[in-house]
Amino acid sequence: MAEADGLAPGARRDKPWIFRTYAGHSTARDSNRLYRQNLAKGQTGLSIAFDLPTQNGLDSDHPLARGEVGKVGVAISHIGDMRALFEDIPLASMNTSMTINATAPWLMALYIAAADEQGAPRSQLQGTTQNDIIKEYLARGSYVYPPDASLRLTKDLILFCARETPKWNPMNVCSYHLQEAGATPVQELSYALATAIAVLDRVRKSGEVDESGFGEVVGRISFFANAGMRFVTELAKMRAFVELWDEITRDRFGVKDPSKRRFRYGVQVNSLGLTEQQPENNAYRILIEMLSVVLSKDARARAVQLPAWNEALGLPRPFDQQWSLRLQQIMAYETDLLEFGDIFNGSAEIAALVERLKREALAEIASIDATGGVVKAIETGALKAKLVESNMRRLEAIERGEQIVVGVNAFTNSEPSPLTAGENSIMVPSAEAEAEQIEKLKTWRAARNEARVRQALQALRAAAASGINIMPASIEAAKAGVTTGEWGDALRSAFGEFRAPTGVSPRARQEAAGLDALRGEIERVSLKLGRRIKFLIGKPGLDGHSNGAEQIAARATDAGMDVIYDGIRFTPAEIVERAKSDVHCIGLSILSGSHVPLTLEVLAKLREAGLERVPLVVGGIIPPADAERLRAAGAAAVYTPKDFAINAMLGAIVAEIDARFDREA
Repeated sequence: MAEADGLAPGARRDKPWIFRTYAGHSTARDSNRLYRQNLAKGQTGLSIAFDLPTQNGLDSDHPLARGEVGKVGVAISHIGDMRALFEDIPLASMNTSMTINATAPWLMALYIAAADEQGAPRSQLQGTTQNDIIKEYLARGSYVYPPDASLRLTKDLILFCARETPKWNPMNVCSYHLQEAGATPVQELSYALATAIAVLDRVRKSGEVDESGFGEVVGRISFFANAGMRFVTELAKMRAFVELWDEITRDRFGVKDPSKRRFRYGVQVNSLGLTEQQPENNAYRILIEMLSVVLSKDARARAVQLPAWNEALGLPRPFDQQWSLRLQQIMAYETDLLEFGDIFNGSAEIAALVERLKREALAEIASIDATGGVVKAIETGALKAKLVESNMRRLEAIERGEQIVVGVNAFTNSEPSPLTAGENSIMVPSAEAEAEQIEKLKTWRAARNEARVRQALQALRAAAASGINIMPASIEAAKAGVTTGEWGDALRSAFGEFRAPTGVSPRARQEAAGLDALRGEIERVSLKLGRRIKFLIGKPGLDGHSNGAEQIAARATDAGMDVIYDGIRFTPAEIVERAKSDVHCIGLSILSGSHVPLTLEVLAKLREAGLERVPLVVGGIIPPADAERLRAAGAAAVYTPKDFAINAMLGAIVAEIDARFDREA
């Protein structure tokens, strides 16, 4: 029977990749319960999602943290939270991935401190810290410090892990968020590899590691990729990654051991393409996208985490995460995929596509090198502008119907989905979680040894200022009871803060197509108002996902509006202060789930400033009940991912401005 099934008795079957689910919400205890449930269902590794205050080095009671605590991940304020997060989870045997960047040294310090308490040898710790700050400036927005200081912290963590936690991957070069921001396959390849080159250059130039040790460092660098719907191209992209990394580490960095040059990566398949319309179709999209990272043995992912089918609607429930986990398990255990070598070797089509992608990626890397490297390209905004342009072309193709998205711009006639019926079709974080976390934080501060905390913070500031490795002082700070915000502030005092370029040009694109009607309407209403329509686009709170705001700002500029868009991380008070410059409309972009408290606060401050006549619109992943609440509170309109036609959205905003002017005339 075994032969009939295609597997001879005793035949070798490859080990499956690590099964993960990106998860975390509310408090450490809530997330710990979720992790243990997922592990019991057959998940073989953890992927930790942290909330935005934790990612940005802020305590849960910081003004910018309002409404953000426990929303997109778990709140970790101190070692007590880290203990609770991993209670009854043995860190000596667990493989843990932490999506953390600006504060990666701090979260790793907390993890090591918790492992020390469990008695887990540091040499046995396995997992990954993302620790890729460069893509934060380009695509994700969770950066804090200037690029040079941030790369110093990246280097410190890499070198510390090489010595103390040799099984740990201290950096996960992350192209995932580049694709989410609109990167083409060539941009994803070239920008990620340019990032790795910049980091390895920094490590080598530090003089803190010899050539033998440098080879070990290269061997622990891993990647975190994305995979979209064009799965043949995506599969070729991953094969190109494998070949390019081997060539770059061999030829540019002189690494002789082939095992140290191996391209090791994890993946989460594309979330950008998940649709609010006909969301049940997303289950098929997720499966197809996974094929590109598991079918080719020579370029197979080491770890896979899949989004849930309903992520365009809100936070997935445990059942939704289980559905994605089962998809992986069925692929690994019910098919014969793991019984064969690479089924694409010898394919002329695949080989030609791989070579083209490699050639174009190397040309882009050479261009980045010629302009001073990837850090320089961040500071000038050159790479960010290219990503904004790529995303613009993608969205315009969908709007024009040139890129078909089933259920969105084609085949839109649909039966109602029973999967989205009822009040519990998405998970709603506990409304009490933020208050609970803040109260526990106050209790923590009151109970700790303040003298030890002051001493630890003094040592931390000294390490930051002197240039010595930040990790030993961070671990001591963790054990002393220092909080996330205190660690972040200590480094802010040494390094300062940074605001990255938005990538949005203040000049209209003359070649922008399909805008004649909208431009005509903007011109008509502007003449009626007596001046050009002025549109303020704001991102309140800590949400760094700015892709949507950038596209609205760019299209509104192309259409002839006077646009104010200053980027991410503004308080409601700062947004209202900007609105005092006689704007005609305010648009808020909030994708962190904090749309209700942040919008209500902006509305309240507008009333206090006497600006309640200015229409306010809100965009984000906003459930229908929340949208109704925001409209009842005074929002003129609420937009969600289903509103993909930007021209129509801007046309409705112009009509609202026109109608309000008529009512007040």
